[in-house]
Amino acid sequence: MDIGTVIGLVLALLAILIAIMIGGGGNVMALVDPTSVFVVIVGAMGAVIISFPMARLTGLVKVIKKSFFNDTGDPAATISELVRYAEVARREGILSLENLMGEMKDPFIVRGVKMAVDGTDPELIRVILDTELDALSDRHAQNKAVLDGLAKYAPAFGMIGTLLGLIFMLKNMDDPSKIGPGMAVALITTLYGALIANIFASPVADKLAAKDAEELLVKTIIVTGVMSIQSGDNPRVVESKLLTFLPPARRDAFLASRGAA
Repeated sequence: MDIGTVIGLVLALLAILIAIMIGGGGNVMALVDPTSVFVVIVGAMGAVIISFPMARLTGLVKVIKKSFFNDTGDPAATISELVRYAEVARREGILSLENLMGEMKDPFIVRGVKMAVDGTDPELIRVILDTELDALSDRHAQNKAVLDGLAKYAPAFGMIGTLLGLIFMLKNMDDPSKIGPGMAVALITTLYGALIANIFASPVADKLAAKDAEELLVKTIIVTGVMSIQSGDNPRVVESKLLTFLPPARRDAFLASRGAA
C-alpha cells in the first residue's frame, strides 16, 4: 500500500470537511445536489468515453489501483539481486543462471537473463529490452492521458452545470427569495468539477507519472545489469555500474547495508 496516496487523499478530504464545519455550520447535506452530481460525473465520463478508445477505458480501474500500491520494485533490492547473479555467473559460468530463473520474481529479469544464457547477441538483447521499455512508457502515458482528460472535462461540465442553473434561475426571477438558494445550487456543480479534478483525477495522474519514472528506473537498472553480466564483468564492476542510478544518500545506505551483511 502506498501510504502517501492514502494520507494525501485523507488530508484533502479532511480540508474540505473542516471548511464545511467552519463555514457551513457542519451542514454537509447543503452541498449535496443529485442533479449537479449527474451533470458533472456523467457528463465528464461521456466526454472521456468520446475522447479515448473503449479498450483503454476498460482497464482504468486497474490503472488507478496502481497509485495506491507500491508495485514498481525497489532499485536497491534489484541491484542486490543482479549483483548476486553476477557473482554466480562469474563463479560457475553464465549458463548456471538458468538454474536460478525459478526464483526470479521480475519477468523482465527472466527475459533478459534467458537471452543472455541462450547466447543472444548483446546488441539484440539491448534492442529488445529497450523496445519493451519504450512500449511500457507509452502504455503508462496513455493511461495517464485518460485521467488528465477527466481532470480537464470535470471542471468544464461543472461550469456547464452552473450555466444551466443560472439560466433556470433567471427564468424564475419573479420570486426573489429563490435567487440565493438557486445561485448556491448553480455553483455546486462548479465545486463538484473542481473537487473531482483536484482531489482525484490530477493527483492520481501525477502519482502514476511518478510511479512510471520509478518503474522505468528499475527496468533500466535491469537492462544495464543484464548487459554487464552478459559481458562477463566482475561483480564489483556490475555493482559500481548499477549504483550510479541511485542518489548519493541511497548509494551510501546500500553500501553500508552490504558492509554490515
